[in-house]
Amino acid sequence: MSARRIGEFAEQTYQAAERIKANAMLADDSLFTPGTPIWTPELLGEIHTRFLDRPNEGGEGFYKKLQLQLENSPAEVYQLMGEALYVHHLILSMRIDAKRRNIAGSPEEIKWSPKPITIPPELDEGLRSRFINPGGGYAHIPFQVGTLIESVEQWKELAAGERGSLLEDPWDFKKFLFGLNFRSRLLINNQNTGDAERHLLLHILFPDTFETILRKDKLGICKAKAFASFFDAQEPDVDRKVQQIRRAIEEKKGDGFNFFDKDIRQYWKPDKGENPVEVFHTDGKGTQPRGESLQALAAELYLPDDKFLKEIESLLEEKRQVIFQGPPGTGKTYVARKLARHLAGSGDDAAGRVRLVQFHPSYAYEDFVQGFRPKQTDGEQVGFELRKGPLLEIAEKARNSDKPHYLIIDEINRGNLATVFGELYFLLEYRDTGMRLQYSDSDEDFKLPENLFIIGTMNTADRSIAMVDLALRRRFYFVEFLPKEEPVKSVLRRYLEKNANDVRWVAAVVDEANRRLADSDAAIGPSYFMRKGLDEAGVKRIWEHSVRPYIAERLFNERSRLDEFDLDKLRKAVSGGSEDGDVSDTDETVNGGE
Repeated sequence: MSARRIGEFAEQTYQAAERIKANAMLADDSLFTPGTPIWTPELLGEIHTRFLDRPNEGGEGFYKKLQLQLENSPAEVYQLMGEALYVHHLILSMRIDAKRRNIAGSPEEIKWSPKPITIPPELDEGLRSRFINPGGGYAHIPFQVGTLIESVEQWKELAAGERGSLLEDPWDFKKFLFGLNFRSRLLINNQNTGDAERHLLLHILFPDTFETILRKDKLGICKAKAFASFFDAQEPDVDRKVQQIRRAIEEKKGDGFNFFDKDIRQYWKPDKGENPVEVFHTDGKGTQPRGESLQALAAELYLPDDKFLKEIESLLEEKRQVIFQGPPGTGKTYVARKLARHLAGSGDDAAGRVRLVQFHPSYAYEDFVQGFRPKQTDGEQVGFELRKGPLLEIAEKARNSDKPHYLIIDEINRGNLATVFGELYFLLEYRDTGMRLQYSDSDEDFKLPENLFIIGTMNTADRSIAMVDLALRRRFYFVEFLPKEEPVKSVLRRYLEKNANDVRWVAAVVDEANRRLADSDAAIGPSYFMRKGLDEAGVKRIWEHSVRPYIAERLFNERSRLDEFDLDKLRKAVSGGSEDGDVSDTDETVNGGE
């Protein structure tokens, strides 16, 4: 049984946590520059004096206040504060660029320090995970960080042997941590304001025992009727209760789950407007092992496994916007729609949280974001009114919801992107910062909400690909859909074997045609032939009237080569010259050439 999170970057996060335990808790060492005394009682006392005992009550933000509080400090004090901010941000559910800015400023060096100190690459990787959403508690960042610093300061007052013993027993450590009486001016009258930090620290130091959950949600889990029989009602410790609930669920469903997984959350914290499920099911109506639903979607899309979809999901979580790029017929739009609908989850409003728009050369900022559009008045006069475009509409829906929303931009590179996006170039990169829109009728700044995800599709065979500038590329992650590479390479073969086995030779023909084209950006995708009731006559019709004209366009300056792509000749070539043109199940046929 373990509360450890799984998935990409989780291991790097837990490796960083081990360094925190070894360097900061058991020794006086540094996280960023091992071998340098940083987490010392003296430096912690310096921060206590400058930060904890000099609370800045002004209207400036936390970091501007902190700059004034630490002004003219030794470089080691700045480094200790930077390392403390690293511990605070390690498992928070925030974008890594926001974490980096909050920890180190820009460039990635400790804020205002007279001595440049950077976050080591191995610790930077640990920041990529997004384990815990602090919610409104993050607004109390001075109290959270202050709780961390004063907790470690009082920890350093213990004898080395006692510290070692406490770090061997999670429950003794928790007793110590929550038994502290803070003495600083910042916390003496706010003893519990930073409790979220204590729960965060529990998981960092003891990930096998304590969940990535704040106290209010732990209490919610323990109040769920579905879990009422899973723990001792007389147990006073909420973490022990949650541990017993985890053990009971794992006995029924296996390990590796997270209490915030959609199929577990329905029992204790369902979506708005829904009632919690009161009976924990084990018959398939309740929770499923983590990742199984993505596996089902992968099978529906004829992908070999769910790794490709999991990678896209991780990219969306990290950057909030991705672009699928590849030649026509590779399923970019289809996968985008299916995946977005899947990730939107269940509920009556799920379909409404996915929206698709298609860019084209005449598409403008006024169409996409907002602008004045013609409107006929009651007197049949034509006037103008300010209308919201699809981007603003879905952004406002997302802002008023705690559920994910997805905007799919099909053929994103067909629009004049600099014109269509306008100030969105900035907002896509800095979601935590607002900006007044061009046509805004108020002084309120607009921000893209964190729960709005954008998936674009881009046709690499379209010559307008050159219009995609570096500024946009920096703001999106790009996912390749290439017919000559997995997972797209084997999609057609899998589809034909299940739905049109008599013409499964088409997959080998397409592979051979792509080999002769020798152009990954203009290869033939599988979608041309993924049609219901496909037979030999249908294959010939598709080839002659869809695929061959496409090839002719690609070979505009090499017309003499077009004869190489005659369907009958290609079929004979891949069949070794046999009359029926069938293709045996060689290793390449079965495994897609891998």
